[in-house]
Amino acid sequence: VWVAIFAVLGVLFLTAGFDTAWMREEWLFVLKGLPWTIIISAAAIGLAIVLALVGALARISRNPVAFGVSGFYVSFFRGTPLIVQMFLLYLGLPQIGANLESRIPGIREALTFDYLTAGILALGLNYGAYMTEIFRAGIQSIGHGQMEAAYALGMTYRQAMRRVILPQAVRVIIPPTGNEFIAMLKDSALVSFLGTAVAQMEIFRRAQLVGRADYRPFEAFILAAAVYWALTTLFQFLQGRLERRLSKGYVREYGAGRRPRFVPASAAGSAGSGALEVEVVAPEADPQQGH
Repeated sequence: VWVAIFAVLGVLFLTAGFDTAWMREEWLFVLKGLPWTIIISAAAIGLAIVLALVGALARISRNPVAFGVSGFYVSFFRGTPLIVQMFLLYLGLPQIGANLESRIPGIREALTFDYLTAGILALGLNYGAYMTEIFRAGIQSIGHGQMEAAYALGMTYRQAMRRVILPQAVRVIIPPTGNEFIAMLKDSALVSFLGTAVAQMEIFRRAQLVGRADYRPFEAFILAAAVYWALTTLFQFLQGRLERRLSKGYVREYGAGRRPRFVPASAAGSAGSGALEVEVVAPEADPQQGH
Protein backbone atom coordinates (compact mmCIF):
# COMPACT_ATOMS: atom_id res chain seq x y z
CA VAL A 1 0.00 0.00 0.00
CA TRP A 2 2.78 2.40 0.90
CA VAL A 3 4.54 1.71 -2.40
CA ALA A 4 1.36 2.54 -4.29
CA ILE A 5 0.87 5.76 -2.30
CA PHE A 6 4.44 6.88 -2.96
CA ALA A 7 4.05 6.02 -6.65
CA VAL A 8 0.92 8.17 -6.94
CA LEU A 9 2.56 11.04 -5.04
CA GLY A 10 5.63 10.79 -7.25
CA VAL A 11 3.55 10.98 -10.41
CA LEU A 12 1.62 13.99 -9.09
CA PHE A 13 4.86 15.66 -8.02
CA LEU A 14 6.45 15.25 -11.45
CA THR A 15 3.27 16.24 -13.27
CA ALA A 16 3.05 19.49 -11.30
CA GLY A 17 6.44 20.48 -12.65
CA PHE A 18 8.25 21.17 -9.38
CA ASP A 19 11.91 22.11 -9.54
CA THR A 20 13.63 18.90 -8.47
CA ALA A 21 17.03 20.22 -9.56
CA TRP A 22 16.68 23.09 -7.07
CA MET A 23 15.71 20.63 -4.34
CA ARG A 24 18.84 18.57 -4.98
CA GLU A 25 20.95 21.71 -4.68
CA GLU A 26 19.38 23.08 -1.48
CA TRP A 27 18.55 19.99 0.57
CA LEU A 28 21.91 20.13 2.35
CA PHE A 29 21.29 23.74 3.42
CA VAL A 30 17.99 22.71 5.00
CA LEU A 31 19.57 19.64 6.60
CA LYS A 32 22.14 21.81 8.40
CA GLY A 33 19.36 22.98 10.70
CA LEU A 34 19.00 19.45 12.11
CA PRO A 35 21.50 19.88 14.98
CA TRP A 36 19.68 22.95 16.30
CA THR A 37 16.32 21.19 16.09
CA ILE A 38 17.71 18.36 18.21
CA ILE A 39 19.41 20.75 20.65
CA ILE A 40 16.22 22.75 21.20
CA SER A 41 14.12 19.61 21.64
CA ALA A 42 16.60 17.85 23.94
CA ALA A 43 16.98 20.87 26.22
CA ALA A 44 13.22 21.42 26.33
CA ILE A 45 12.38 17.76 27.06
CA GLY A 46 14.95 17.75 29.87
CA LEU A 47 13.23 20.76 31.45
CA ALA A 48 9.81 19.20 30.85
CA ILE A 49 10.80 15.95 32.60
CA VAL A 50 11.95 17.84 35.71
CA LEU A 51 8.80 19.96 35.80
CA ALA A 52 6.59 16.93 35.17
CA LEU A 53 8.15 14.96 38.03
CA VAL A 54 7.82 17.86 40.47
CA GLY A 55 4.30 18.60 39.26
CA ALA A 56 3.22 14.96 39.50
CA LEU A 57 4.51 14.64 43.06
CA ALA A 58 2.68 17.86 43.93
CA ARG A 59 -0.53 16.58 42.32
CA ILE A 60 -0.55 13.49 44.53
CA SER A 61 0.62 15.42 47.59
CA ARG A 62 -1.63 16.16 50.55
CA ASN A 63 -0.15 19.64 50.80
CA PRO A 64 -2.90 22.04 49.61
CA VAL A 65 -0.40 24.70 48.50
CA ALA A 66 1.62 22.28 46.35
CA PHE A 67 -1.56 20.77 44.94
CA GLY A 68 -3.00 24.20 44.11
CA VAL A 69 0.18 25.52 42.46
CA SER A 70 0.60 22.39 40.35
CA GLY A 71 -3.07 22.49 39.38
CA PHE A 72 -2.75 26.12 38.22
CA TYR A 73 0.42 25.33 36.28
CA VAL A 74 -1.17 22.40 34.47
CA SER A 75 -4.37 24.29 33.75
CA PHE A 76 -2.68 27.43 32.38
CA PHE A 77 -0.07 25.81 30.16
CA ARG A 78 -2.47 23.19 28.84
CA GLY A 79 -5.19 25.77 28.28
CA THR A 80 -3.24 28.36 26.26
CA PRO A 81 -1.55 28.04 22.84
CA LEU A 82 2.15 27.27 22.78
CA ILE A 83 2.92 30.15 20.43
CA VAL A 84 1.23 32.59 22.83
CA GLN A 85 3.34 31.26 25.69
CA MET A 86 6.49 31.79 23.62
CA PHE A 87 5.67 35.43 23.01
CA LEU A 88 4.69 35.96 26.64
CA LEU A 89 8.15 34.80 27.69
CA TYR A 90 10.00 36.56 24.87
CA LEU A 91 8.17 39.91 24.84
CA GLY A 92 6.01 39.96 27.99
CA LEU A 93 8.62 39.28 30.66
CA PRO A 94 10.96 42.10 29.51
CA GLN A 95 8.03 44.52 29.74
CA ILE A 96 7.29 43.36 33.28
CA GLY A 97 10.97 43.76 34.13
CA ALA A 98 11.00 47.30 32.72
CA ASN A 99 8.01 48.27 34.85
CA LEU A 100 9.66 46.88 38.00
CA GLU A 101 13.19 48.12 37.29
CA SER A 102 12.80 51.21 39.51
CA ARG A 103 11.78 49.05 42.48
CA ILE A 104 13.99 46.00 41.84
CA PRO A 105 17.21 47.00 40.08
CA GLY A 106 18.48 44.42 37.59
CA ILE A 107 15.18 42.59 37.17
CA ARG A 108 14.73 43.80 33.60
CA GLU A 109 17.93 42.12 32.52
CA ALA A 110 17.06 38.98 34.48
CA LEU A 111 13.69 38.68 32.73
CA THR A 112 15.04 39.34 29.23
CA PHE A 113 15.79 36.16 27.24
CA ASP A 114 17.14 35.64 23.78
CA TYR A 115 14.87 33.89 21.29
CA LEU A 116 16.47 30.48 21.78
CA THR A 117 16.19 30.52 25.58
CA ALA A 118 12.62 31.80 25.45
CA GLY A 119 11.66 29.08 22.97
CA ILE A 120 13.22 26.31 25.05
CA LEU A 121 11.56 27.59 28.23
CA ALA A 122 8.16 27.79 26.52
CA LEU A 123 8.46 24.29 25.08
CA GLY A 124 9.62 22.89 28.42
CA LEU A 125 6.86 24.59 30.40
CA ASN A 126 4.15 23.59 27.92
CA TYR A 127 5.16 19.96 27.56
CA GLY A 128 5.92 19.72 31.27
CA ALA A 129 2.26 20.51 31.96
CA TYR A 130 1.06 17.70 29.72
CA MET A 131 3.67 15.29 31.03
CA THR A 132 2.72 16.07 34.62
CA GLU A 133 -0.45 14.06 34.11
CA ILE A 134 1.56 11.29 32.43
CA PHE A 135 3.93 11.08 35.38
CA ARG A 136 1.06 11.23 37.88
CA ALA A 137 -0.76 8.37 36.15
CA GLY A 138 2.46 6.36 35.98
CA ILE A 139 3.14 6.77 39.68
CA GLN A 140 -0.43 5.96 40.65
CA SER A 141 -0.41 2.86 38.45
CA ILE A 142 1.92 1.18 40.97
CA GLY A 143 -0.06 -0.78 43.54
CA HIS A 144 -0.48 0.63 47.06
CA GLY A 145 1.06 -2.55 48.41
CA GLN A 146 4.44 -1.47 47.06
CA MET A 147 4.44 1.66 49.22
CA GLU A 148 3.16 -0.26 52.23
CA ALA A 149 5.92 -2.83 51.81
CA ALA A 150 8.50 -0.04 51.64
CA TYR A 151 7.15 1.48 54.84
CA ALA A 152 7.27 -1.95 56.46
CA LEU A 153 10.98 -2.11 55.65
CA GLY A 154 11.51 1.19 57.45
CA MET A 155 11.84 3.44 54.39
CA THR A 156 10.79 7.06 54.44
CA TYR A 157 8.46 8.50 51.78
CA ARG A 158 11.38 9.85 49.76
CA GLN A 159 13.27 6.59 49.94
CA ALA A 160 10.19 4.61 48.92
CA MET A 161 9.60 6.89 45.95
CA ARG A 162 13.22 6.82 44.83
CA ARG A 163 13.92 3.12 45.35
CA VAL A 164 10.56 1.42 44.85
CA ILE A 165 7.84 3.48 43.14
CA LEU A 166 9.66 5.59 40.55
CA PRO A 167 11.81 2.75 39.11
CA GLN A 168 8.62 0.78 38.43
CA ALA A 169 6.73 3.82 37.15
CA VAL A 170 9.43 4.52 34.55
CA ARG A 171 8.26 1.52 32.55
CA VAL A 172 4.80 3.08 32.30
CA ILE A 173 6.04 6.63 31.73
CA ILE A 174 8.57 5.97 28.95
CA PRO A 175 6.16 5.29 26.02
CA PRO A 176 4.04 8.47 26.33
CA THR A 177 7.14 10.52 27.15
CA GLY A 178 8.72 9.29 23.93
CA ASN A 179 5.61 10.36 22.05
CA GLU A 180 5.83 13.81 23.64
CA PHE A 181 9.46 14.15 22.56
CA ILE A 182 8.58 13.23 18.98
CA ALA A 183 5.83 15.85 19.00
CA MET A 184 8.30 18.37 20.45
CA LEU A 185 10.69 17.78 17.55
CA LYS A 186 8.00 19.14 15.25
CA ASP A 187 6.84 21.93 17.56
CA SER A 188 10.42 23.21 17.77
CA ALA A 189 9.70 24.87 14.41
CA LEU A 190 7.62 27.46 16.29
CA VAL A 191 10.81 28.91 17.80
CA SER A 192 11.58 30.44 14.41
CA PHE A 193 8.66 32.86 14.84
CA LEU A 194 10.59 34.59 17.63
CA GLY A 195 13.42 35.43 15.23
CA THR A 196 16.60 33.47 14.69
CA ALA A 197 20.29 34.13 14.27
CA VAL A 198 21.82 32.91 11.03
CA ALA A 199 24.15 30.47 12.79
CA GLN A 200 21.30 28.98 14.89
CA MET A 201 18.57 28.43 12.33
CA GLU A 202 16.68 25.17 12.68
CA ILE A 203 15.12 23.12 9.89
CA PHE A 204 11.92 25.09 9.34
CA ARG A 205 13.60 28.51 9.39
CA ARG A 206 16.21 27.44 6.86
CA ALA A 207 13.55 26.05 4.53
CA GLN A 208 11.49 29.20 4.91
CA LEU A 209 14.37 31.53 4.07
CA VAL A 210 15.79 29.61 1.11
CA GLY A 211 12.33 29.02 -0.33
CA ARG A 212 11.43 32.67 -0.07
CA ALA A 213 14.74 33.83 -1.56
CA ASP A 214 14.44 31.60 -4.66
CA TYR A 215 10.61 31.69 -4.94
CA ARG A 216 10.42 27.95 -4.29
CA PRO A 217 8.30 27.78 -1.12
CA PHE A 218 6.63 24.45 -1.84
CA GLU A 219 9.85 22.68 -2.75
CA ALA A 220 11.54 24.09 0.37
CA PHE A 221 8.79 22.95 2.71
CA ILE A 222 8.75 19.51 1.08
CA LEU A 223 12.43 19.23 1.99
CA ALA A 224 11.69 20.32 5.56
CA ALA A 225 8.83 17.84 5.82
CA ALA A 226 11.05 15.01 4.58
CA VAL A 227 13.72 15.82 7.19
CA TYR A 228 11.14 15.97 10.01
CA TRP A 229 9.58 12.71 8.85
CA ALA A 230 12.93 10.91 8.74
CA LEU A 231 13.85 12.30 12.15
CA THR A 232 10.60 11.23 13.82
CA THR A 233 10.79 7.80 12.17
CA LEU A 234 14.28 7.30 13.62
CA PHE A 235 13.18 8.27 17.13
CA GLN A 236 10.10 6.06 16.88
CA PHE A 237 12.40 3.14 16.12
CA LEU A 238 14.67 3.99 19.06
CA GLN A 239 11.66 4.40 21.33
CA GLY A 240 10.40 0.95 20.36
CA ARG A 241 13.77 -0.59 21.15
CA LEU A 242 13.83 1.13 24.54
CA GLU A 243 10.31 -0.01 25.38
CA ARG A 244 11.14 -3.62 24.54
CA ARG A 245 14.23 -3.45 26.70
CA LEU A 246 12.33 -2.03 29.67
CA SER A 247 9.51 -4.56 29.29
CA LYS A 248 11.81 -7.53 29.84
CA GLY A 249 10.66 -9.36 32.92
CA TYR A 250 7.15 -7.89 32.67
CA VAL A 251 5.89 -9.33 29.38
CA ARG A 252 5.61 -13.11 29.25
CA GLU A 253 6.28 -14.59 25.84
CA TYR A 254 5.14 -18.04 24.71
CA GLY A 255 6.47 -20.04 21.84
CA ALA A 256 4.33 -21.32 19.02
CA GLY A 257 1.67 -23.66 20.35
CA ARG A 258 2.69 -23.04 23.96
CA ARG A 259 -0.01 -20.57 25.05
CA PRO A 260 -1.76 -21.39 28.33
CA ARG A 261 -5.20 -22.97 27.99
CA PHE A 262 -8.14 -21.78 30.07
CA VAL A 263 -10.68 -24.46 30.96
CA PRO A 264 -13.89 -24.11 32.98
CA ALA A 265 -13.81 -25.62 36.44
CA SER A 266 -15.85 -25.53 39.60
CA ALA A 267 -14.55 -24.45 42.98
CA ALA A 268 -14.03 -28.13 43.85
CA GLY A 269 -12.02 -28.68 40.67
CA SER A 270 -14.63 -30.42 38.51
CA ALA A 271 -15.73 -29.13 35.13
CA GLY A 272 -18.99 -27.30 34.66
CA SER A 273 -18.69 -24.18 36.82
CA GLY A 274 -18.29 -20.60 35.64
CA ALA A 275 -14.87 -20.21 37.25
CA LEU A 276 -11.68 -20.54 35.23
CA GLU A 277 -8.50 -22.41 35.94
CA VAL A 278 -5.28 -22.17 33.98
CA GLU A 279 -3.43 -25.14 32.60
CA VAL A 280 0.20 -24.28 33.25
CA VAL A 281 2.52 -25.32 30.44
CA ALA A 282 5.70 -26.89 31.77
CA PRO A 283 8.91 -25.56 30.17
CA GLU A 284 10.73 -27.86 27.83
CA ALA A 285 13.91 -29.48 29.16
CA ASP A 286 17.18 -28.13 27.82
CA PRO A 287 18.90 -31.02 25.94
CA GLN A 288 22.30 -29.49 26.66
CA GLN A 289 21.88 -29.73 30.43
CA GLY A 290 22.98 -32.89 32.21
CA HIS A 291 20.46 -35.31 33.67
